Amino acid sequence: MFSKRSTTPLVGVLLLTGALLSPLTATAAPAVALAAPDIPVANVRAHLNDLQAIATSNSGNRAHGRPGYRASIDFVKAKLDAVGYQTSLQQFTSNGATGWNLIADWPGGDPQNVLMMGGHLDSVSAGPGINDNGTGSAGVLEVALTVAREQFQPQKHLRFGWWGAEELGLVGSTFYVNSLPAAEKAKIKAYLNFDMTGSPNPGYFVYSASGQPTGSLEVQQVLESHFAGIGVPTELTQVGGRSDHAAFARANIATGGLFTGAEVVMTSAQAQKWGGVSGRAFDPCYHRSCDTITNVNVPALDRNTDAIAHALWTLSGAGTPPGPRFENQTDVAVPDLSTVESPITVSGVTGNAPAALGVGVDITHTYRGDLVIDLIAPDGTSFRLKGSGNDSGDDVVTTYSVNASGEVANGVWKLRVQDVAAQDVGRINGWSLQF
Repeated sequence: MFSKRSTTPLVGVLLLTGALLSPLTATAAPAVALAAPDIPVANVRAHLNDLQAIATSNSGNRAHGRPGYRASIDFVKAKLDAVGYQTSLQQFTSNGATGWNLIADWPGGDPQNVLMMGGHLDSVSAGPGINDNGTGSAGVLEVALTVAREQFQPQKHLRFGWWGAEELGLVGSTFYVNSLPAAEKAKIKAYLNFDMTGSPNPGYFVYSASGQPTGSLEVQQVLESHFAGIGVPTELTQVGGRSDHAAFARANIATGGLFTGAEVVMTSAQAQKWGGVSGRAFDPCYHRSCDTITNVNVPALDRNTDAIAHALWTLSGAGTPPGPRFENQTDVAVPDLSTVESPITVSGVTGNAPAALGVGVDITHTYRGDLVIDLIAPDGTSFRLKGSGNDSGDDVVTTYSVNASGEVANGVWKLRVQDVAAQDVGRINGWSLQF
C-alpha cells in the first residue's frame, strides 16, 4: 500500500415470406451457479511462496524497476496465459525506470459492462512485500484461475489488473486509467481493489462508499454481506488516496475493496471484536524487510480471498439466473437473392429486454459472405447482427449479444436473413433468444 496516510413456456412461430409454419415451444433457461466456489487458501499461499522465492532471488524485494518486479509480472502472466486469459503488458516509466501493468481479460460477457478487480504487485525496496501486496495480488490471481477452472461465463465481462509502482504514488494504475479513452472508461462499471488482505494482526475493513462514485454502495454492501454471512464483523474505512482504486474513483468509476490494516495500532475495542492484540499495529512489518512469508495471517487471507470471489460472482451477474429462453427450430429455406424472416413470440417477460440479449443463430449456407442478418424488435427496430462480405466459409453458427434494453421484451421478434448474391443457397436451421 502506498505510504501516504490517511461492484412459462412460450410459443414461437416461423414465417417464410408470410407463410405460417408449425409453432414451437420455448425451453427454460439452463440453471447457473448462484454462489461463488470456496477458494482454497492453500493455493493462495502457494502463490505467496512463489513471490517470496522471486524476492529472495532478486536482492530481497520486488520493487518497481528491479528484476524482482519483472519476474513477479512474468510469473502471474504465465499462470493466466496457461488457462486462456487474454493478457497484455502495459509499459510506463517512473523515476527513470521501466514499469509494467498486467491486464487480463476473461473471454466472454458483455463488453459494454466490465467488472474489474486488481491490486498492486510491487513491493517497497526494503523487503519482499508479501502482505503488502502479495496477499491481494495472490488472492486476485487465484480467483481469476478459479474463473477459468469453473469455465465461468457471467453476464458482465471480467477484467483483472496487477499494478506497478503503486508504492511510488499509484503510478501504474493512474497510468492505466489515464490511457483509456472516455468510451473505454465508461465500459468499466466497477473496480474492486485488494491491498493487504492478510495482515498478521488483522482487522476486517471494507472501503466506505461515502464520497465515492455512484455504484460504490452496492460494492460495499456486497463485500460486507460475505463477512456477515460467516459471522465476522467489519468496519468501514476511508482509504482515500492510499491505494489503486483512487485512479478509478477520479474517473467516476464505482470502487470498493478490502483491507486488513497497516501501520495503525489496533484499539482494545477492535481487539475484542476480532481477537487481535490491542496496542499493536495491524502489520508491524509494514514497509519493512520482515514483510515475508511469515508475515501473513492465514485465516484472514482465507476469508478475504473468499470475499473477493463472492464479490465477483455476485457483481458479475451470476447471482441472478438468466431470464427465459425462446427457440424456433423449424427449418426455413434461404434461396438466392431472397429475404426471409423467422419470428418468435415472447410473452410473460416483465419490462424491457436485457442489455445483453443473447441471439443464437444456426444457419447452413455454402457462402456465408452472401448473408446479411438482422434481429427485428417488436416495434420494428433493426439490430444488425452480420453484414455481407467476401467470407467464403460455410454456415453461420454463433451467438450474438445485442443491447436491446430500449425495447419492450414482449411481442414478436424476427430473425431476418437476406441472401444478397447469386449461386449459393442455404437454410435457417433454428434460432433462439436468451433473456
